[in-house]
Amino acid sequence: MKNIKDFDLQDLEQEFINMGEKKFRAGQVFQWLYVEKVKSFDEMTNLSLELREKLKQNYEICNYKIIKKLESSDGTKKYLFDILDGNAIETVLMQYHHGKTICVSSQVGCKMGCKFCASTGIPFVRSLTAGEIVEQILAVEQDIGEKISNVVYMGIGEPLDNYDNVVKSIRILNNQKGMNIGARHISVSTSGLVPRIYDLAKENIQCTLSISLHATNNEKRSAMMPVNNAYNIEELMKACKDYIKTTNRRISFEYALAKDNNDNLQDAKELVKLLKGMLCHVNLIPINKIENGKFTKSTNENIIKFRDYLNDNGIVATIRRELGSDIDAACRTT
Repeated sequence: MKNIKDFDLQDLEQEFINMGEKKFRAGQVFQWLYVEKVKSFDEMTNLSLELREKLKQNYEICNYKIIKKLESSDGTKKYLFDILDGNAIETVLMQYHHGKTICVSSQVGCKMGCKFCASTGIPFVRSLTAGEIVEQILAVEQDIGEKISNVVYMGIGEPLDNYDNVVKSIRILNNQKGMNIGARHISVSTSGLVPRIYDLAKENIQCTLSISLHATNNEKRSAMMPVNNAYNIEELMKACKDYIKTTNRRISFEYALAKDNNDNLQDAKELVKLLKGMLCHVNLIPINKIENGKFTKSTNENIIKFRDYLNDNGIVATIRRELGSDIDAACRTT
């Protein structure tokens, strides 16, 4: 049976036409799902009983169950959701001054194998559908009784390895007739799947693209991120420049600082040279030590020096605030 949350509004309208129903009924169902956030077709009271029965016979509504919820001393919440097929995914809710931000997973497990990322130890099972991605936001909103203002695709999995479902989920979240989360409040992170960066540039979605860079030369980056063996830094930078030119949107480069690896002044100089002239921002991430991982967090002194050097040389850089580290919800640095 099909999950009705897997359809954006345009596709849902076509589903209704195929059932012999009026197209506007799809809009009503869309509002019930994403504005009223109902859990069953029976609650859609402006639909006829006959239509509700037809929907129940052909579709299901994905409603996650919370297996476990942990809350950090800083207010960060980490959810473990039962996704109803024997698998589970993690979702993290963070509180910032600009509102509530949710970090969603896009896959069950991950293929990328980044050497500093906690997701490396989680075997890849499958990609999530668009509805399964969106349901993470709905489930958290229902749990806290508040609206999510920002969404980041930076949880478990590589978002651009699940390209079609991620793009469709963004269109569902962004639709003004539904959850109406502004595209500029949505950020998609990638380890550097170059062909998909070109594809995303053509989608006309004003979301923020975050690139997990983490090194300034191919030798270091390949040692940290196997994806660099497929798409090296030169190819990645070319794709990023194309993205900026096509979208006129600033790219955020994620850079996880690892002690005695990529955190010295020479690395900062190379990063300035690599990014000079690009419409971008650098998000410096104090790396989180993972079990059996060889990389450890840089010193606070080095992190501050690295940031200041970038800013002094024309590259806007900030240090990511660490949230949820006491519940293992701090950034996995995809």
